[in-house]
Amino acid sequence: MFTPQKLTVMAVLVALGTISSHLLYIPTGFAKAFPVQHAINVTAAILLGPVPAVIIAFVMSLLRNLLGVGTILAFPGSMIGAMLAGLMYRKFRRTWAAGIGEVFGTGVLGSLLSVPFAQIFMGNAVGMFAFLPAFLTSSFCGAVIGVFLLRVIEKTPYSKRLYDQAR
Repeated sequence: MFTPQKLTVMAVLVALGTISSHLLYIPTGFAKAFPVQHAINVTAAILLGPVPAVIIAFVMSLLRNLLGVGTILAFPGSMIGAMLAGLMYRKFRRTWAAGIGEVFGTGVLGSLLSVPFAQIFMGNAVGMFAFLPAFLTSSFCGAVIGVFLLRVIEKTPYSKRLYDQAR
């Protein structure tokens, strides 16, 4: 199922996402917004597919929490966004479809699912749409970065080889 090449790409994406979480995040009250996480979700969804993208999102969220950089809210948002990005790309075969899947999955579904997470695990009773603006903004910015990054990668002479090895 997972070739050495695919595992290597997954490890590199996890490392980039974990390292960047120390450098670039937007504090939004209870949550922290990580646009790089969303860019990696889109990239992983397109290069590797929905299941590896979800695994990458889970491992990055876990590492960020263990390192004290993220919150428990990273899990529902990033994993739903990664899954939807992968499924949308699989259905339409367009990078913009993965971006839309990421924004809807994280920005809408993930933010709504984060409300009970915040209540149960963080002891914060928040309204139903409390996380929506921050999650939407972060996922939109990250999706745009991811789509742009993949468009640049597609123009390189090694892109076909990268896509073939990753799949």
